[in-house]
Amino acid sequence: MSAQSRGLLARPLLLLWLPPLFWAGNLVLGRALGPSFPPVSLAVGRWLVALACLVPFVGRQLWQERALVRRHLRLIVACGAFGIAGYNALGYLALQTTPAASVAFLNSTLPLMVPLAAFALGVERVSGRTLAGIAVSFAGVVWIVARGDLQQLRELRADGGELLVLVAVANYAVYSVLLRRKPAALSPLVFLAATMAAGLLVLAPFWLVELARGARIPTDAGSVAAVLYIGVFASLIAFILWGHCVATLGPSVTGVSFHLVALFTALLAVAVLGEPVRGFHLVGMMLILAGFFLATRSAKGAWSRLVPQPGRPRL
Repeated sequence: MSAQSRGLLARPLLLLWLPPLFWAGNLVLGRALGPSFPPVSLAVGRWLVALACLVPFVGRQLWQERALVRRHLRLIVACGAFGIAGYNALGYLALQTTPAASVAFLNSTLPLMVPLAAFALGVERVSGRTLAGIAVSFAGVVWIVARGDLQQLRELRADGGELLVLVAVANYAVYSVLLRRKPAALSPLVFLAATMAAGLLVLAPFWLVELARGARIPTDAGSVAAVLYIGVFASLIAFILWGHCVATLGPSVTGVSFHLVALFTALLAVAVLGEPVRGFHLVGMMLILAGFFLATRSAKGAWSRLVPQPGRPRL
């Protein structure tokens, strides 16, 4: 590593904005590719690229820790199913019909869904203030889903894009809670590689169905470049930088920065896709943030206990 790179890593506050920016790029590209790139194929392509880049660096260690991987195979498969397969495929499916800004704002409910998932799985109790924060955040979600008009809630469909986003985020919240069970003896990068492989196996039958129904994978230069960006920058590099920031700045400070994804996505969506950011987006986002800060003030260190530590693939 060069002296310049070491100097940059020594200033994590300068790096903190990069993972949200890379994940915002993923959402905007997912929206741009929506009309031409099948969602499951895009998820498969993303993680094939990421895994292909990671294996040369962890292959030997993965072989050395193969017994540990086998011992914790059920956990790895569950993490792959929720965090790699379910979250990403549903997210890309939602982006086919939902503006990138709406998806990003709804993704901002993740810090609130994690303690809710922990409560549902019997991992941790949820305080009254945390529940109040979740309620306020949920009001923001409803406002975005209704697009500022509560009458539109009557027309919601189970396959609506906004609802798919919430199901996707719920998948990632379950994944985040499951990560607490990762054995310390299993190195984070080995665990990540194994989780990617498991997620790809879970996606495989859905991918085959998608292809059998006539889906075609675009191979033009722009589509290939987009998949490479998502696999390398939005997956591996963002993961490495996020883990570094968690280790140096702490999970609480790093976790709050996740809300920058919505800001960067809105800016990129306006600049690249011409998507407008409307008033209901801003009102909903303010409610989501208010709920987040209300909930996190109630239990100091709650995010520290629940945020996925290094070993966490993202959007």
